[in-house]
Parts: sequence; structure tokens; C-alpha cells
Amino acid sequence: MKIEWKVQGESAITLKAFLKTKYISKRLLAKVKYQGGRLEVNGELSRVRKCVSEGDVVSLCLPDEVGSDSLEVSNEPLNILYEDQHYLIVNKPSHVASVPSSLYKNHTMANRVKGYCLRQNYRYKTVHIVTRLDKDTSGVMIFAKHTLAHSYMDRLLKQKQLYKEYIAFVDGDLEKEWGLINKPIDRMPGSIIKRQVLKTGKASLTEYWVTKKFKQLTQVKIQLHTGRTHQIRVHFSDIGHGLVGDDLYNPKSNEYRIERQALHCSTVSFTHPFTETKLSVVAPLPADLNKLSNLLESENG
Repeated sequence: MKIEWKVQGESAITLKAFLKTKYISKRLLAKVKYQGGRLEVNGELSRVRKCVSEGDVVSLCLPDEVGSDSLEVSNEPLNILYEDQHYLIVNKPSHVASVPSSLYKNHTMANRVKGYCLRQNYRYKTVHIVTRLDKDTSGVMIFAKHTLAHSYMDRLLKQKQLYKEYIAFVDGDLEKEWGLINKPIDRMPGSIIKRQVLKTGKASLTEYWVTKKFKQLTQVKIQLHTGRTHQIRVHFSDIGHGLVGDDLYNPKSNEYRIERQALHCSTVSFTHPFTETKLSVVAPLPADLNKLSNLLESENG
């Protein structure tokens, strides 16, 4: 993988200083130096002490990445929404975990992506997970194809420049058409899975817009401003409008019960770190949530 930049600006600077402006870490430079990568200026092998100036072309050749033997291979299919040489963006089905655990060791999205990379014979076989979803949440998941692509996306996440939009169906009638749920979340005492709103928790901010109102339910569009575990599910449960089908946070019976929480990551948008163009990827509403929506529409008349 060769990444190229054209030097802008009149003053000469060292190659090391230039690479710092591109957020290339010392750790990555060490990998390039010792694991088969290459640094070039105008096509010639160069050291970081070399000076570069306006018009020079700097090339960073990344070393190959070997996948982890501990991650098993799954040949289950992927629903690919977008792919280029840096990123693989997929539509995760419900009932599939994002990453392996003691409960789900195989056929997670990470296992499936590893299998896909092997079938495609990619040189970069490490699975870089950028965004995750709960097992029973469907929708857009982002994977990076190499370590620099992952590093750039982590930076976007930290700077809150990665936009994620969700669709959810919640119990009851939300009075406000728009709202901000600003409540800290922490692990529930005595549980390794369940979370709850606690004063001692981490700051958590969820923004929502009502998109449709039905007789007993409301459909909402949601944007996360923080990324806490189970954040959407916990926040809506706490305000008395738990997600339909959420056995963990909204266990009360409901005639619209579906086999998982009615939550779908519908859109991700960000400025592509390599092309600097705006990228927006959309995952359509899955069959079970479409069925629920149609049923609610018919009841509304």
C-alpha cells in the first residue's frame, strides 16, 4: 500500500516534520522501517532527516499486515455497502455479534471480515474494527483495511467528526419533537452486562428527532454524541420510552414484540481521510423493522 502526498508551502522542512503534519506516529514509522515498509521522496528511498519542500512527492509504503491466528475464519456472507483500498463498510444483520467473546467465538462480523479478506487475497489481513454495534442491533459497521486507515478513523472519532444516525422504535408518545438526553451512564452494580444512568457514570449525550407517531409507539431518528455501551437503550429506558423488543431494558410485554431491540444504525458520514471527500453510507431498514413499520402504518390508517 503506497500513500502519497504532495508537499505544500515554501519553507523546507524535514521529512519527519512533514509526516507529523499527516499524523504519522513514531510507532507506525518504526513498523515501516523494520517490517518491510519504505519512505520515498520523489520516488527515491529517503530517511526522515531528509528535507522536503514545495512540490516534492512523499510516499509512505506500508508493510504487509499478518492476521491474528486467534481470530477464527468465517465464510458467512457480508453485505458490503462501500469498499475502497482503505475501508470496508458493511451492513450488519441483527443476532450477530460484532467481535468474538466467550459466548460468540465464531461467525461474528470480525470473523466474517477476516474470511472475506482471505478470499480476496488482500495483503493486509489484520481486521481493524472502527465501529461496533450490539449483537441485536443492525446496520452500518466500519472496518479499516490497514493500520493507518484505522488511526485516521480513531482520530475522527475522538474529534467527533464521524456522524452516526440511528432509527429506533420506542414505547409511548414522546411529547417533544426534538430532545437531548444528557445523563451519565455506568455499569449496573452486580452486573457485567447491564448499564444504567448513574451520577458517578461517564458523560453520555443522545440527541433525537421524532419522525413518525403511531398509536402506541414512536419512531425516532437518533444521533449519538458519545459512544457508551448500550447508550441509546439505557437513555430511552430511563426517560420511560424503552425500545420495542428490548428484553434487557424494556422487558414488559408488548403486542408489537419483535425478536430483538428495534434499533438500526442507518447512516454514517465522514470526510474521507485519504481523498478528503465527504462520504455518506446508508443501510436500508431491515425486513423485520420494515414489517413493524408497515404494521404500525396500517393501524394508523
